[in-house]
Amino acid sequence: MTEPLTFPSEDAAFHFFDGLQPVSTRELVGLWKGSGVPTGHPFDGVLENLGWHGKRFRPEMRADALLFRIGDNRLLPIDPSLIPLALALRFHRFGRTEAARNLFSHLARHLRAKGPVASLRSMPFRNAMSAAMVYDRKPIIDYFRKIGRDRVLGVMQVEGDDRHYFFELERVAEPAGRVGGSI
Repeated sequence: MTEPLTFPSEDAAFHFFDGLQPVSTRELVGLWKGSGVPTGHPFDGVLENLGWHGKRFRPEMRADALLFRIGDNRLLPIDPSLIPLALALRFHRFGRTEAARNLFSHLARHLRAKGPVASLRSMPFRNAMSAAMVYDRKPIIDYFRKIGRDRVLGVMQVEGDDRHYFFELERVAEPAGRVGGSI
């Protein structure tokens, strides 16, 4: 990935985000490597600690919202509806520990998604119409803006929570022999 983004606050991240161009849903189709953008959100560093790889957007405008690396770097799509969001937000410090990483590695296969778990659509957010990913069974929307042709900035908004989690995605090639799939 290119030089990672970092901001001293959510306001600073939104200042950057608001200056970016919208991205269409079609431009997102493919596999993307993700990384959190530190802003002081409780989830800063948690996903990376657990082995988060990124997201996959499919041509039919469906998405594997959470892809994790397991074993020999295979990608496992996780069903976010199986993750207790309120507990994850409350005990976020635990999510950055080695114990959490070990526990997640044992639970991951049980959290496997049986198919795509979110939809891609264009939605208004912060005065622009751009691609967004709407989770099927969680009150979460990820909004996207284009940093470059193969790099986007995302903002996760959880209904009922005023904080926003920022992350960036960079397009990567599908692993050989696994196009559109996982392990």
